[in-house]
Amino acid sequence: MSKVRTVEQALDPLEDGMTVMFGGFLAVGCPARLVEGIIRKGTRNLTVIVNDTAFPDRGYGRLFATRQVRKVICCYTGLNQDSVSQKVEGTLEVELCPQGTLVERIRAGGAGLGGILTPTGVGTVVEEGKERITVGGRTYLLELPLRADIAFLRAHLADTGGNLVYRGTARNFNPVMALAADYVVAEADHILAAGSIDPDRVMTPGILVDAVVGVK
Repeated sequence: MSKVRTVEQALDPLEDGMTVMFGGFLAVGCPARLVEGIIRKGTRNLTVIVNDTAFPDRGYGRLFATRQVRKVICCYTGLNQDSVSQKVEGTLEVELCPQGTLVERIRAGGAGLGGILTPTGVGTVVEEGKERITVGGRTYLLELPLRADIAFLRAHLADTGGNLVYRGTARNFNPVMALAADYVVAEADHILAAGSIDPDRVMTPGILVDAVVGVK
């Protein structure tokens, strides 16, 4: 059965207060049309898991200008003045996480693990409120897994069954986020007939994807 949907159909499960993930790195690899749909829908009080808060006028960065985000878990906010200002005024909760740790926490969420052990952040403010564990004489921090209600992905190719192919650096966080959400929707540059993509090229299998939308 085809998984191709309109933006409105694909966003139907999205509700106020949900936790969502967006693939992308400074908005490269971000599903911009789905972001536009979220802005039109007006969903609020979102917890957003992203690599960064991008720019005020690009991709998921726009959701800070519209004040639809209550909390963001990311590694960097410096290029989006809206997110920085809202953090200062106390209307946006920001949880900063080193980039490698962030992606591993998402991977752990997708794999059903209880967390990861990392030496990153030991002895710094990063370790505040976290459990320290010593293994083989070395100290690690226990970082808890991350999952979301919905993951929003951006692919170059999709088929109607939801199989995805990413292009270049736009691949970034998208594959790992496909594993760590209850509902996965992908925006694709091109949507092909089922079976059109060589199985050896598929980077995210359709079994992980619930809905596909085109860029136009």
